[in-house]
Amino acid sequence: METRTTPGAAADAAAPERNPRRWWILLALCLATLILVIDNMALSVAVPALASDLNASAQDIQWILDSYMLVFAGLLLTTGSLADRFGRKRIMTIGLALFGAASVVATVAANPLELVAARIVMGIGGALIMPAGLSILLNLFDDEERHQAMSAAGGVSMLGLIGSPVLGGVLIDQFWWGAVFLINIPIVVIALIATVVLVPESRGPWQRPDPLGAVLSAVGMAALVWTIIELPDGGLGRASTVAALIVAIVSLVAFLVWESRIEHPMVPLKLFRDRDFAGGSVSLTLVQIGNGGLLLVLTQYLQFGLGYSPLKAGIAFLPMAVAALVASGAGAGLGPKLGNRALAVIGLLIMAAGALVLTSLTADSGFGMVAVALVVFGLGGGLAMPAAISAILGSVPPEQAGVGSALNDTIQQAGAALGVAVLGSILATAYSHKMPDSASATARNSIGDALAEAARTGDTGLVHAARTAFAGAMSVTFGVSALGVLAAAILTLVALRGRPAEPVSAACQADISAAEDSHPQSVVEV
Repeated sequence: METRTTPGAAADAAAPERNPRRWWILLALCLATLILVIDNMALSVAVPALASDLNASAQDIQWILDSYMLVFAGLLLTTGSLADRFGRKRIMTIGLALFGAASVVATVAANPLELVAARIVMGIGGALIMPAGLSILLNLFDDEERHQAMSAAGGVSMLGLIGSPVLGGVLIDQFWWGAVFLINIPIVVIALIATVVLVPESRGPWQRPDPLGAVLSAVGMAALVWTIIELPDGGLGRASTVAALIVAIVSLVAFLVWESRIEHPMVPLKLFRDRDFAGGSVSLTLVQIGNGGLLLVLTQYLQFGLGYSPLKAGIAFLPMAVAALVASGAGAGLGPKLGNRALAVIGLLIMAAGALVLTSLTADSGFGMVAVALVVFGLGGGLAMPAAISAILGSVPPEQAGVGSALNDTIQQAGAALGVAVLGSILATAYSHKMPDSASATARNSIGDALAEAARTGDTGLVHAARTAFAGAMSVTFGVSALGVLAAAILTLVALRGRPAEPVSAACQADISAAEDSHPQSVVEV
């Protein structure tokens, strides 16, 4: 009797078995990415203390903060491509080692130059860790479990984002500013051991290196981020900002032209032909622009408006973190039922509602309304972000997981930086316009300057005027944020198809097999 195999049964038979240690591996990936979030957010709290101890100027502080971001953003596309070529586990291991070693140097830095150098190496390490870790996750979990994994990783990142300022405040209060780097070291050691022991190696088919593409992308992205950082402080009136913008435009246009013409591009631009990838990428950019200034604006409101200490201001964001964790857990169960598109749209609409709540804040609102808005915003973000990222990465072929993850990271980083710059500029402009004409130029510059002047002169009227003007400026800023998130919801509804990622094609499997045969190390090593 002849036995026939249905296509579905054949597909099931060919499907790779799930790694039994995949959830432990996810924990290692979460630890690896957690240190990147903790380091940057905790450092922002440590700035006053390290500026005093290292005798750092304002320019030194800017380089300490920005050097990491410039290197990180500039190298993401290159490191994602390297992960696909040379192995994602290998690249992630190198990144963790570099990040840990640089953290040791930063802990004992004796002057600003040493700290800037350490931050540059940390940026290189971070750029190696981020896309490699995300691409490992993408290859490790199938369509059925990927949303759960993304929700867990997103929840951990949110916890780190909100909790790290609190942690930084405690460390500085009990020890010294170097403790914000010292805390990286045990986390790196645990993540490094877990990566070496647990994480399987994976890579895409071997391709020729693209050194010109790497240089163009690094120069273009670094120049773009520098331009965004400089825009709020003087706009395009500075020659250096205009020069950086020109370099960014020329380099990135040349990069796109070059990548579209060579046989083996570092970044496959055909990914953007997929509606899920292109639409999800633009949507995430709008989300990051919309909420990029949330922490920046609310931190100032809590400290200057409500008189909170930096530590208390950090603790005030915990409701958002808890709400995001709850929503991420709920989304992990709802994702397979509702689909990524529906879950992302619902989450984005909830986020927009949270931003609208924030527009109602006044100088006398207190923390109650802020807490409500943070919970709403956290619930929306916990639903939307993992779903949107899962939809994007689900459209990336496994052999291009590294560079696809890097594109996702790059888009989000650029969007977040642009959001801080745009919303920061809107806030500053609105605040200046809402201050009374009788206020001094210094008081009209920022609420911090106005309160400092009021403290020197004893002018209580200036305090009230500054807080009222800042609250009005916040309303304008959060209104723009709500519009950005609402636009992202509409775009997500229109662009995403809401379908699960397609299984790996036979051609793709053949490419991976060929790559495995042509290298001493197998494509998948457990």
